Amino acid sequence: MALPFSRFAEYFIAVAKTGSLRKAADQLFISVSAVHRQIVLAEEELGVALFERLPNGLKLTLAGELLYADLRSWQKDFQMTQKRLNEIQGLQRGSIDFGVISALSESFITDVIQSIHQDYPWINFNIRVLDSDSVADLVINAELDFGLILNPKHQHQLQVSSFIEMPLGFVIPKQHPLANKEKIYFSDTLEFNHIIAAAPLIIHDHVMALYKKHDFNPPHQIECNDIRMMLSLLRNNLGIGIMSYLDAYACIENGEFEFRTIHENGLHPITLALCIAPKRQLSRISQIMMNQIIEHMEAQKLRMIEITQ
Repeated sequence: MALPFSRFAEYFIAVAKTGSLRKAADQLFISVSAVHRQIVLAEEELGVALFERLPNGLKLTLAGELLYADLRSWQKDFQMTQKRLNEIQGLQRGSIDFGVISALSESFITDVIQSIHQDYPWINFNIRVLDSDSVADLVINAELDFGLILNPKHQHQLQVSSFIEMPLGFVIPKQHPLANKEKIYFSDTLEFNHIIAAAPLIIHDHVMALYKKHDFNPPHQIECNDIRMMLSLLRNNLGIGIMSYLDAYACIENGEFEFRTIHENGLHPITLALCIAPKRQLSRISQIMMNQIIEHMEAQKLRMIEITQ
């Protein structure tokens, strides 16, 4: 937050320090006329000259020196006021306790944490990486401020602040023979190794239902119950996988993998939801972080539409 009289104060201090309208304007990335107008208006309002106009620049008058000293003092006092206001709002100390699923370990969450840390370096973070049900239980029991989970089940005990629907599809390494196909059918994948999500991963049931519907049993397969391990197998071109967009989105967006959405009647997308307990009173800093997460989720929706269409 800037001072209420910030424009004049900023312009005046810059001119006082540089002794030049042009140098001050260059420093502030504005026009010389804008700086000059603010100085002239202030001198007219105050009824005194603030600068002596000399051949080699501007010099503070006695009135200008008094104003300069007062402005610097007022700025310091206002910084202390800001600090006290931040303390009242819980922005000067404290922590943010939240939970996420492992699929978000390398995601926009780290960007949000970095942003909060830059703006509020004194805030601590307590991050729990767990399965969706465990995160939901901790949120419901008020042990966490909020959580990012998949397919929330406790609708009456959780309040969804924002959500994204993530489609399922084939995830294919860039160098794979199927990577250039615009649409992929199960019959196209018969000869290739399948990297299959095992229980307790949420996508396991979705994948098994698809295989059953198509009466398809991959002859070559690797089962794995960890998303990061599945991504590592894909990076090494050891097969293709059916995953949600969320599971591999970082690799999809950086061009490492191709994603081909599976369009099937009755196949529902995976829902990523930002949840809180309905009656939970959140700290100001937790609210700020949640707002940033929601902004990233909305941006993610737009990027996902571009890639999956």
